[in-house]
Formats: sequence, C-alpha cells, structure tokens
Amino acid sequence: MADKITRIAIVDSNRCKPKRCAQECKKSCPVVKMGKLCIEVKPTDKIAFISEFLCIGCGICVKKCPFEAIAIINLPTNLESQVTHRYTANSFKLHRLPTPRPGQVLGLVGTNGIGKSTALKILAGKVKPNLGRYDDPPDWQEILKHFRGSELQNYFTKILEDNLKALIKPQYVDHIPRAIKGVMTVSQMLDSKKELDNKQKLLDELELNEVLEREVSQLSGGELQRFAIAMTCIQSADVYMFDEPSSYLDIKQRLKAAELIRSLLTSDNYVIAVEHDLSVLDYLSDFICCLYGKPSMYGVVTMPYSVREGINIFLDGFIPTENLRFREDSLSFKMVETAEEIVIEKNAQYSYPSMTKTLGGFKLTVEGGSFTDSEIVVMLGENGTGKTTFIRLLWGDEPDEEVDKQKFSVSMKPQTISPKFPGTVRMLLLKQIKQAFMHPQFQTDVVKPMSLENILDQEVKTLSGGELQRVAIVLALGKPANVYLLDEPSSFLDSEQRIIASKVIKRFILHAKKTAFVIEHDFIMATYLADRVIVFEGKPAISATATPPQSLLTGMNKFLASLQITFRRDPTNFRPRVNKMDSVKDREQKVSGNYFFLEE
Repeated sequence: MADKITRIAIVDSNRCKPKRCAQECKKSCPVVKMGKLCIEVKPTDKIAFISEFLCIGCGICVKKCPFEAIAIINLPTNLESQVTHRYTANSFKLHRLPTPRPGQVLGLVGTNGIGKSTALKILAGKVKPNLGRYDDPPDWQEILKHFRGSELQNYFTKILEDNLKALIKPQYVDHIPRAIKGVMTVSQMLDSKKELDNKQKLLDELELNEVLEREVSQLSGGELQRFAIAMTCIQSADVYMFDEPSSYLDIKQRLKAAELIRSLLTSDNYVIAVEHDLSVLDYLSDFICCLYGKPSMYGVVTMPYSVREGINIFLDGFIPTENLRFREDSLSFKMVETAEEIVIEKNAQYSYPSMTKTLGGFKLTVEGGSFTDSEIVVMLGENGTGKTTFIRLLWGDEPDEEVDKQKFSVSMKPQTISPKFPGTVRMLLLKQIKQAFMHPQFQTDVVKPMSLENILDQEVKTLSGGELQRVAIVLALGKPANVYLLDEPSSFLDSEQRIIASKVIKRFILHAKKTAFVIEHDFIMATYLADRVIVFEGKPAISATATPPQSLLTGMNKFLASLQITFRRDPTNFRPRVNKMDSVKDREQKVSGNYFFLEE
C-alpha cells in the first residue's frame, strides 16, 4: 500500500447531473465491470461517487462523462499521509499547512482556488481540520497528534488552550456594506470595534479622514479596502490575517498598508497575509509559503522560505527541496530589450493635443504627446489623479475647450465590470466579437492562454471576479480598434494569471501593430508591460497634470521620486523589488537619484 500511487478523483458538483445522463462513467468503468463498486450512483444521490481506493486511474470515465464533470489526478506519492482537510467525498483536498511564527509576517502565494483561504480559516480556528476523514472527523486530540513535532502543534495547542483571538480581513471587501445592519458612518464603526488607541494614526496613514462621516454603504472600492484594513488593525488580536489587502489600492496606498500591517507585529502575535501583488508581498513578509496544485482540485503548501527565495520559487515553478516541478514554464521578466531609448520620431502616427477637463471640483491638465503603433503606454499615478478621465478623453469625451483631436477607433476595458448579459460566456463572445473569436490566431494568442475554455459554457452572471476580468480583457482585445484602453487589467486576478495576462496583452499589441494604454497599480505588471509611461502628478481629487509619454526609466524615476520609494532588480529573474524603508540600498539610490533600476 505504501508505494501505491495516490489518486484524487474530483467530481464537480455543479456539473455532475446523474438524472440527465445515462451514467456513462459507471457503465464504462473496468473496475465496475469486474463487479467492484468503484463508481456508485444511487438514485437518491445528487452526484456520482468515485471510490479512490478502488480506482485504477484508467481515465475512461473522464473521457466518457458528457458534462466533463470528472477529473482524476495522480499525486506525488508522499502526500497521502499529509492531508489536512477535505470538505466532502470527491472534492477539494488540502495538504499540509503553512506554519506561522510569532513576531514575523507569513506571506502566502499561489493561484486562486488552491486553498489559501481554506488554510487561513483553519489557522484562525474557524474550520476544524478533518485530516481528509470527512465522514468521521477526528477530535482535537488526534489532530494535535497528527501535527506533533512541528511548529503547528504549539500553534493549535495555543488556539485550544489560550483561545487565541484571530481576525480575518475578508477577501471580498465589496460584501462589507451588505453585512452591516442599519446606517453606520465610518467613524461609528471604527469606534464600535476600537480596542487599541491608534485610531488617529490609522486614519492619517490610510487617508480616511475625508470619509469619516460618510456611511459605509457609500464608500468606493479603495475606500472600503482601507476601511477594512483599519477595522482589523484597530482591534487587538493574537492572530491577524489579511486576505488580499492590496486590491483596489494604488501603489502608494499598497505600500502604506503594508507598513501598517508590519507595525502590528509584537514578539508574540502572528500576522499572515495572502497577496497577489508580488512586490507588495515582498515588502510585507518575513518569510513565505508557496501553494501549488490544481485549482479547486487539490492544494499543497510548501515549507516556509525566505521572501526572495519563496517568490522566485513560485515564479520559477520548481521547488528544489521537494525536487518537484509544478508549472511547465517559468515566469520571468526580461525587460532589457525595451530599456534603451529608441528614436521613434519618424513614424509617430498618432498624437493628441494639450487639453484640460474639469469634473466637479477636479481639474485634469493633459500635456500633448504622441504615440506609435505596437507600443504599450502605462499610466502611473495615485487613485483620483484622473487616469480614467484621461482614458475617457481619448475615448471621445469632450474636453473643456474645443481642440482638434485625431479620431481613432478605441476599444476600452472599464475598471468596474458588471455582468448584465443574460447568457453564457460563449454567447457573449460570439455576440460582441464574433470575427475575432472565430479566428484561430486570436484563439491561440488570447483565448487559450487566458484559459477561457473551461468557463465558456457558464452563465456570465455566475462568474467570479477573476473570471469576469479575464472575459473582459478578451472582449476588449477582440474588438477591432487602433487604440486599446485597459483600466486595471490585473484586479481580481491571481499572481500567475497577472503575468500570463500581461504576456497576452504584450504579445497581442505587438502582433496586431496597435497601441495600448494601460492603467496598472501592480508594479511588477506595470514594468513588464510598459514601453513608455505617462506620469500623473498632483493632488488626488483636486487637480492633476499628465506628462507626455516618456521612457520607462525617466518616467518611473519621476513617479517613484514623488512616492519616495526605491526599487532594485532581482538578479535571478529580474523582477523589481521594493527596498525596505531607510535600508542602505534605499538611501544609496535616493542620494544618487536612481529610484528605479534597470541595469544590474
């Protein structure tokens, strides 16, 4: 039994419909034909049951199932004894757990649906791990026995005996207003939870002073996120958990939030963060656990690594300690080709004039500039400095004074995506971008890498945030246009999908000889995409100026100088890394005026 390859059989409960099929899985299974009950479909069951113990991994049922509801995966052998949790039969399985250490920040990195939130719930004591025995869950005695000899044993003992208080900042901050009974202002909510006397510091750091008297239901995404972080930081707890603290925030606010989260550390409390923006994760954590596996099938947590090593392992797709490759190709950032200034005065096809636009009390001044085809212009600036306004000006909004604008056809991916379409994803794509969608080149360049294949037949209204985002990116790229405007293409995507998405956008723009304007707050993604950058400077929500497009180096330097942040390059895969505040490197680069490094 010890050397038997362990298999996982996954039956997708949304797709398996035994009432509507002829139970092909059961009829075709060779083990069933031999008279053993490998696949059972009782008339009372909602879904089929596959016995993993009897399964021989022939994979016939996978092919025969008309709804594609079955997946059978062979696992690396040694994982069977390390199952931490499994919800029901033939469902997601989590192996091992991340080990938090007191007085340090643990970062978790991995794709969506691979068990990060499950791991957080278990560590918070909200879910009792059942060690894979979903039918007779073990008691705590056994669970502690299972984890003995590891740091987790002490941790769980503490949770049981000292009743550690754990706080989770939820992943989806847009659900917060629904959970609040009655009408509460931000100030009232914070006072109701206040346990530490750091309220004013929190308000200043997170820029919440302006919205103190506003009702929670009227906050925007970024304000909700900062409010949720403040709500967590104002309470005293033994375990703080932050699930994606940087979505909706701009670069400056992300690093501010990271500093705040670090400031919660004492010598005996725990801080755990799940984060998809790798540069923020890098800045935030002391050590990192990667998670690998197959999304919504199984997840495995690695042992803790140092920050740099952990992120590089995740990007590389290979774990040296376990000698295991969990991704086909490594994700690296070669930005060297585009670093040199290329003289492009000769073929500047498009230009736009200087304009101003006033919206209520906000005034945006755009300095005229030009751009060529097959290049990507990234817009850098804080939230509320008019990046979306600028995109809308290019798109056809009228500026304050009449100016001669070049007419170009424009395809836009808005920042907020609301699914109103009544059909499936396939119907939506066929209706909106039939020509591109039927084109094989577009399929291989865009649709396949964005892995839309397995959600094509789902209803648009039932999609998750990340799935909607991928559909929206494909829709925007599929429309024929000269200029593509993408507003925050990385939000809701996990770290792996972000890099794939940026590769797709870059390759598509180069092949199609078009121009893209991208608003992006994920620093790694912005540097990967950018050929030139436009910097937005000024006071958020009051007035701002947009510079003409400039080279990556000068633009980044200008932008980072205004934020007082410096970056260095990682020597192995060239990703930008934030320098810790006032480190030697940080001071060196500030003195020499090199805020952003391209050459190593």
